[in-house]
Amino acid sequence: MTRRLRRAVTAALALALAVAVAPFASTSAAVSAGTTYVAITGSGSTWSQNALDQWRKNVSTAYGMTVNYTGNGSTAGRTDFINGSVDFAISEIPFQARPQDGSAPERPSRAYAYMPIVAGGTSFMYNLKIGGKRVTNLRLSGDVITKIFLGQITRWNDKAITADNPALAMPDKAITPIVRSDGSGTSAQFTLWMSKQYSSLWKTGMTSQFPTPRNGKAQAGSLGVAGYVSQTYGEGAIGYVEYSYALKSGFPVAKVLNRAGYYIEPTADSVAVALLKAQINTDPNSPDYLTQILDGVYNNDDRRTYPLSSYSYMIVPTKAEGIFTEKKGQTLGAFAQYVLCQGQQRAAELGYSPLPMNLVLAGSDQLKRIPGWGKGIDTSNCDNPTFKPGDSPSNNQVALKAPQPQACDKQGPTQCATGTAGAKTNTPVSSGNAASGGGATSGGAGTGSSGGAATGGSAAGTGDPVYDANGALVSGQAASVGGAVATPFTAPTPAWGPAQWLMVAAVVLLLALIAAPAVAMRHRRSSRPTPPASR
Repeated sequence: MTRRLRRAVTAALALALAVAVAPFASTSAAVSAGTTYVAITGSGSTWSQNALDQWRKNVSTAYGMTVNYTGNGSTAGRTDFINGSVDFAISEIPFQARPQDGSAPERPSRAYAYMPIVAGGTSFMYNLKIGGKRVTNLRLSGDVITKIFLGQITRWNDKAITADNPALAMPDKAITPIVRSDGSGTSAQFTLWMSKQYSSLWKTGMTSQFPTPRNGKAQAGSLGVAGYVSQTYGEGAIGYVEYSYALKSGFPVAKVLNRAGYYIEPTADSVAVALLKAQINTDPNSPDYLTQILDGVYNNDDRRTYPLSSYSYMIVPTKAEGIFTEKKGQTLGAFAQYVLCQGQQRAAELGYSPLPMNLVLAGSDQLKRIPGWGKGIDTSNCDNPTFKPGDSPSNNQVALKAPQPQACDKQGPTQCATGTAGAKTNTPVSSGNAASGGGATSGGAGTGSSGGAATGGSAAGTGDPVYDANGALVSGQAASVGGAVATPFTAPTPAWGPAQWLMVAAVVLLLALIAAPAVAMRHRRSSRPTPPASR
């Protein structure tokens, strides 16, 4: 191979490789597979854990980064951060200097900042059947939800529930409210909403420790709540979890009545619309700097909005002290930047809503304060689906494209048959009463008859998984048509595109570059004239 040809092949190889790896490096040149990262450890929220587990897997694969995390509840995470036993924590609420539930004040001695990481909706996952068929289109108003978790509404055929559900012949069955037994940011968000909207009913205020209703049960972690509701013995139960857990479990969530008079599911779209009315504490001298103020979200009169929408925080150190070093800061900064940009791409698939630009910019300011990192985010090079280069921080591409609800979702005599969350099957609506199997129901799994759940609806029998009190899988496997899924959600692997084919071309060129000299030498040898035989 001539020198000129070799240079041309080398240049083509470099170009192909550069284009091929561009998608992996687009978040920032500083987040690189060529960098050596030390391991970091965090703990806290189970509300955010499904997203966090996927992000940890992604950065491990792409960048060789190790991020350890224990989902032990937001309260435990904040406590671990105060005790200095973790590098970061995840929580739905800030440190509580004066907890309303009478628990000890939370006053960390470490320097810290709050960084938004992911948005989502606190949902109400339930397990209910009518005439042996699973209900997937339940609707509930806020006062009814509050009374259910106060233990004041105890039967599914209560007139307040039937008023929300005109197409359902509600069964005369006991309601079992499932709450968190551990200190939980999910409990705090739920009780904050009730204390703001239904203070005449809920007088406890915001609390991370949810009082167990007299007819209810308490479970540890979001997986524990979802695990109980999804079992055959959980029929009649309803619990509060992040939407992602219902999506994973193959079970429906209640559509909640918003200020505009529509019953709405907590999809990525409806959460994005709701959070357009969120306010942020912008006082840098406040101990709650960058935390959310949700009154506008609860009272958002856009018909597309889900009222129990919020976002969670990563609590990051802003000083190298204790177990936290600048080397760890380099890892934490790289991981946090990935989370704010590229990590948001599949938030909707995981059951969350991606963060808009104003929260990414707020997070960028906190990235600059992490020791060993010190860099912000260039929004023109940030693969976040809520904005594009040149967008205003007040825009949210997801919210702008969010569809309007169906007319049957409006409060009144009609009711949509569409299932929700992990049970998207339509619910056939028929006349009749509970005794004759009338009302709107969706088929349970197993028979494949009309209304049978394709992804929702749990099959009873030998295929059902069995969970302990903490939601851990004991035996069995998830039924093919539903049931709780205990393993972390894995987003689908994207199909091959031009970049991947360029990578293949680069490898072929590399092999050609290696093999060419040997081929050329062999060719030269074979083309030499054969010397005459000696006499």
